[in-house]
Amino acid sequence: MTMTDLFGVDLPIVAAPMAGGPSGPGLVAAVTSAGGFGFLAAGYKQPAAVAAEMVDLRTAGIPFGVNVFVPSGSPLAEAEFRRYARTIVGEGAPYGLDLAGAPLVSDDDHWAAKIDLLLADPVPVVSFTFGGPSPDVVAALRRAGSRVLVTVTSVDEARAAADADGLIVQSSAAGAHSGTHDPARVLPETRLTDLIPQLRAATDQPLIAAGGLATASQLRDIVPLGADAVMVGTALLRTDESGASQLHKDALVDPVRTRTVITRAFTGRPARGLLNGFIERNEAFAPVGYPAIHHLTRPLRAAATQAGDAERVSLWAGAGHRHARTGPAGDVIADLTALL
Repeated sequence: MTMTDLFGVDLPIVAAPMAGGPSGPGLVAAVTSAGGFGFLAAGYKQPAAVAAEMVDLRTAGIPFGVNVFVPSGSPLAEAEFRRYARTIVGEGAPYGLDLAGAPLVSDDDHWAAKIDLLLADPVPVVSFTFGGPSPDVVAALRRAGSRVLVTVTSVDEARAAADADGLIVQSSAAGAHSGTHDPARVLPETRLTDLIPQLRAATDQPLIAAGGLATASQLRDIVPLGADAVMVGTALLRTDESGASQLHKDALVDPVRTRTVITRAFTGRPARGLLNGFIERNEAFAPVGYPAIHHLTRPLRAAATQAGDAERVSLWAGAGHRHARTGPAGDVIADLTALL
């Protein structure tokens, strides 16, 4: 299956769905207009908000995909939740937040409603992260006219996603949440230069390489190893069309912030971001507990962003964050694909 078959485009580059704001209609439209393919991020959004973004892109005549979080929450005992809430209570004090008294909230991110939306109003491609959808969901989406992609981080996860139309192969260098199907798993350091050949030997499904790709030479080197396309995320975070906060954009090139780490401190699920004070103070105590921990720290992250407090915000970033630059997203796509 070629890129044209899968995405309807000739350029083998895909914009990652970055939940929480960066991947809005503006960024998707800019990437697609430059010859690539963009995904809306349905994660964290109400179904009505996702539907509104879909209308915006359809009105503009822009093809696009939608990414959905697969419910794979880790049940968190009330006692464990309270322990961590008490541990981080001081983080919320400057903003008048009572984190110790926060309710334990666990949900499925409106899974059924989002699947219903995509069946009623199909898009060319639906991708999934945190796991694979059930065979009946895959079959229903295909009947509606959508291709189905699943994010994987290992050969075993790829084998479990054998019914998908393609795989997004994510290395540990990727920014934000890992697509690992097991949030309690200790993530090993994995390189795309190892993962892509391993998966190519295990499957003939199309492979989209993701994680740490931020330069034209990196993209050129990964394709001959068996990748059918590449996915970039952090490289687009500082562009004009990105919906990332200015605080986040500035942190990516802050000379003080030279290190990214994988952390559960903000959400209870492994995610790569720039090392900051919150991670340093709390990572050792963070339980496996998404989405409960995500909901616990969400008001803190919002307040800190508004206050310009980069020490209490999840500054998601891949290993190639230093290469993220400003300007139109279309120019970044053109530069990244110059050697392909």
